[in-house]
Amino acid sequence: MFDKLRNAFSNAAKSLGEKELNEKDIENILFELEISLMESDVASEVVDSIKSDLKERLIGSKIAKNDIEKFVKDSLISSISSLFDVAGKIDLFEKINEKKKLGQPFLILFVGINGTGKTTSLAKIAYLLQQAKYSVVVAAADTFRAGAIEQLREHTNRLNLKLVAQNYNSDPAAVARDAVLYAKSHKTDCVLIDTAGRMQTSKNLMEQIAKITKVVNPDFKIFVGDSLAGNDTVNQAREFYEHVKFDGSILTKSDADARGGAALSIVKITSTPILYIGVGQEYPDLKPFDKETFLESVFGSISDVDIKTIKTPEPKPEPKPEPKPEPKPEPKPEPKPEPKPEPKPEPKPEPKPEPKIILDDDPFAGLSDDDIADYSELYDVPPPENDDEARNLGDKIRNWIAQDKPKPGEFTKSTVEPSKETENEEKQYNNEEKPKKKRGLFGFLKK
Repeated sequence: MFDKLRNAFSNAAKSLGEKELNEKDIENILFELEISLMESDVASEVVDSIKSDLKERLIGSKIAKNDIEKFVKDSLISSISSLFDVAGKIDLFEKINEKKKLGQPFLILFVGINGTGKTTSLAKIAYLLQQAKYSVVVAAADTFRAGAIEQLREHTNRLNLKLVAQNYNSDPAAVARDAVLYAKSHKTDCVLIDTAGRMQTSKNLMEQIAKITKVVNPDFKIFVGDSLAGNDTVNQAREFYEHVKFDGSILTKSDADARGGAALSIVKITSTPILYIGVGQEYPDLKPFDKETFLESVFGSISDVDIKTIKTPEPKPEPKPEPKPEPKPEPKPEPKPEPKPEPKPEPKPEPKPEPKIILDDDPFAGLSDDDIADYSELYDVPPPENDDEARNLGDKIRNWIAQDKPKPGEFTKSTVEPSKETENEEKQYNNEEKPKKKRGLFGFLKK
């Protein structure tokens, strides 16, 4: 693992150590370093960044020939280290605890293409949270891939976790919503949402997963990539980040013959950290990514390395010129206005009678979105699934408003009953030409 990358850095340092330090030699060695980095699956923009930073450090430096190899090694390690520092670190448990204090479940969405180990990584995260004494519910929102629900059910059975699933070809957002409702009603700490794998080259599918993300509104989004896919993993991360803006990554199959460039490239391109790496097939085989361990894997021992932190300078605000005081003109005496005749009071318009609310095909006619939202949240009412449920809910909300919006336990009996006069007015209204209507909170037409 990382042999190709380690040899590239080592060869660059040794070659410079055997020559005089000048710009021509540096250009030659940097070209060899570029080829080796690209063969190690490091993205081209990352290679350019490393080359530029190393060239700036080496040219013009006065260093003893015996110290050149160490100086090059220290410079390379510092440059690589700074890329991970910019991405930062994320404590997943700390974020879960912050949401737990508010009494709400923490939603984690997993994205990536099929075959990268996304579902298995979700199960490993579930095991990790379970070991940390968090309660977990899993949403099988991959309703397209054959066998996806059965695969997830096998994992949840082994881990003794609750699985929320529907039939294949059902709405993935509806599955995720059901899992969230279950978590709220059972006071579950975390909801892990599995999604269908999508190729990053499919524009329609990428737009679809972006839409699902907006509907579900997760607290944390994780991209799962395959360490063995090389530059294709980097391209996947780039496209998924553009559409989903994930918060961190998991790299699977890192125990196989990976060359180390994927982690470096993903961090540089997305400015998001690598959270975990998969090192096996069992549930405990998910290790937190550690920058120092990665650097040691690439360069060998770094105990004697002087790693310098590269800080990005903050732009200084440009000083604003002080405004020059403009000369004030001398005030001219204002002419005295001639007295105007007092205006006669205009007759007050008689108040128009308030229009009667005529119920039409909209079950929520006459109700404001705020009242609908307040009642639904107060009594934990889910959106109606059909017209009968919608009409029933509309009558309940009107009854609730008529009784001065009581809290749960204070509700008495219905006071809203349609009269014959209202039914006749409704029929007359339905025969008239209706204005264009807007959609209300639950998607029904409103006046």
